[in-house]
Amino acid sequence: MTEGNFVDYIKIYASSGKGGQGSAHLHREKFILKGGPDGGDGGRGGHIILRGDKNMWTLFHLKFKRHFRAEGGGAGSKSRSSGADAEDIYIPVPLGTIVRDADTNEVLHEITENNQEIILLEGGKGGLGNWNFRTSTNQTPRYAQPGIDGQDGWYRVELKLLADVGLVGFPNAGKSTLLSVLTAAKPKIADYAFTTLKPNLGIVEYRNQSTFVIADIPGIIEGAAEGKGLGHRFLRHIERNSVLLFLIAADSDDINKEYEILLNELKKHNPELLDKDRLLAISKTDMLDDELIAEIKTDLPKGIETMFISSVAEIGLQELKDKLWKILN
Repeated sequence: MTEGNFVDYIKIYASSGKGGQGSAHLHREKFILKGGPDGGDGGRGGHIILRGDKNMWTLFHLKFKRHFRAEGGGAGSKSRSSGADAEDIYIPVPLGTIVRDADTNEVLHEITENNQEIILLEGGKGGLGNWNFRTSTNQTPRYAQPGIDGQDGWYRVELKLLADVGLVGFPNAGKSTLLSVLTAAKPKIADYAFTTLKPNLGIVEYRNQSTFVIADIPGIIEGAAEGKGLGHRFLRHIERNSVLLFLIAADSDDINKEYEILLNELKKHNPELLDKDRLLAISKTDMLDDELIAEIKTDLPKGIETMFISSVAEIGLQELKDKLWKILN
């Protein structure tokens, strides 16, 4: 999937169908001139339904179709025949999708399972035919109910990636390179900040044909929680990761300070992110000799396990996969 095809935010309009009109028909036959009521009920209007699809990774399919309207139900007819229910409209979405009310920003639904179906808007109920209103004192009611109107509204559809491991780091920390080496993903890689403008997912093959999913997400900068840089567009994607893998380059001026900034941005965005399992990897260690590594080890962040890796030289990668798998399981 190309970067331009990754869409993780879209605004849509949805409108469910109106219920069908009930029938006020009175029974008539050749030798029955004044038969009783036999009007059928109207059919239900079409629902607007969201359906989870594990094979989708983006909301790109909603980019050019943002309006969804269901048809109204069929009208009731004679002989107590009910009108046909309208066809429901299904909107497929990737797992990890949340839907918000566009006006209030309230989270209405979350889709996290394959084939999970959630009715976003219910179709209007069909009106009752006059058959339902007959009584001993009113044996020929000549009225029926109209169908109930459908519902409509604007909704914000957002994607939060469902990945086992989320890569957290400053721009140009080597996240994309690590993803490309550990998986078959082909993210854009270059030696400047914000090469990655959209999240990338890759599947890591582990021992005995086991796998786990890792996400390379655009780098954090200080102030990301307030929306600077790629801000919230990055931060919401790590909310569903099981493990946060912090990546800091070995040539960093101050590894402790970078780690604290990263941790602080996560805390400001959502304090619950600090409850997740964390692992720190010092990248680009092929540039270091044993003496420099020993020196760095004396002043590492406290309270987090640290590993030294190099994606280019493939140093420590198997140990990293072992550690991640152990945390995940």
